[in-house]
Amino acid sequence: MTPGGGSGPMKDCEYSQISTHSSSSPMESPHKKKKSAPKRKWEVFPGRNKFFCNGRIMMARQTGVFYLTLVLILVTSGLFFAFDCPYLSEKITPAIPAIGGILFFFVMGTLLRTSFSDPGVLPRATPDEAADLERQIDIANGSSSGGYRPPPRTKEVIINGQTVKLKYCFTCKIFRPPRASHCSLCDNCVERFDHHCPWVGNCVGKRNYRFFYMFILSLSFLTVFIFAFVITHVILRSQQTGFLNALKDSPARYPFTETNYKSSVVCFFSVWSIVGLSGFHTYLISSNQTTNEDIKGSWSNKRGKENYNPYSYGNIFTNCCAALCGPLSP
Repeated sequence: MTPGGGSGPMKDCEYSQISTHSSSSPMESPHKKKKSAPKRKWEVFPGRNKFFCNGRIMMARQTGVFYLTLVLILVTSGLFFAFDCPYLSEKITPAIPAIGGILFFFVMGTLLRTSFSDPGVLPRATPDEAADLERQIDIANGSSSGGYRPPPRTKEVIINGQTVKLKYCFTCKIFRPPRASHCSLCDNCVERFDHHCPWVGNCVGKRNYRFFYMFILSLSFLTVFIFAFVITHVILRSQQTGFLNALKDSPARYPFTETNYKSSVVCFFSVWSIVGLSGFHTYLISSNQTTNEDIKGSWSNKRGKENYNPYSYGNIFTNCCAALCGPLSP
């Protein structure tokens, strides 16, 4: 599902309500009929999401932490480029600000791509589809009466010799496909659901996971890069005037020491969590798992000797290619 997008005949799709009343009176003149403007899918979207740019940008409703992420990246990188790069470019090499700029733009691009895209939301069942599913459930239960009978919560399918349970979603009125899960914050079923990430302001699923992984990986490189060269800048300055003298330097150079101190502190505490997160998701990609599956221990050996991951290709390189280079679903 692409919010607000579409091509061909799907571009004019709209949700309409069935009315039991007659459309117009025989005595009603044609010029009095009012045609309602067609609505796009994002305008009547049932989930808890926000849309911008005529539906082309899709985000979760709670985006406060996402703006904090933007501020932290922009401020830390801005201080580095403003106070450290001129000195490092002159004393070491002009390649330092060039490499830092490439990393910065790549981080921002992958962050916005993750935050603004559809993570893989599964469409809810239409009334006709929900009614047909309920009829199938009644037949499976041996009930042909009109009385209410709650549908079963699971269905079993075989994937690569492993039994996988499909859970019924009472909100979306569908049996969720394998690896899909319902996000309680966005109120959507998401295909290959990994987790809901408040730092990017969106769910992470099948259609934006690769961009999320490239974001945290490039952010790890950027954080280590800034931290290393901020420390290098401080060491080079200290060799010239001494560290204590640098702190007592003229007011024009005082912002340098204060800025380096703040940048290095932010990077020092950020680098461990970001690099650790990148390592964790590298492990998930290499074994073709999701965060949701790893937390639940879906394919853990503790559940039995015959329990294994049916989605793994048995090769780290193939698993990584499937997650990062495979075609994106429409």
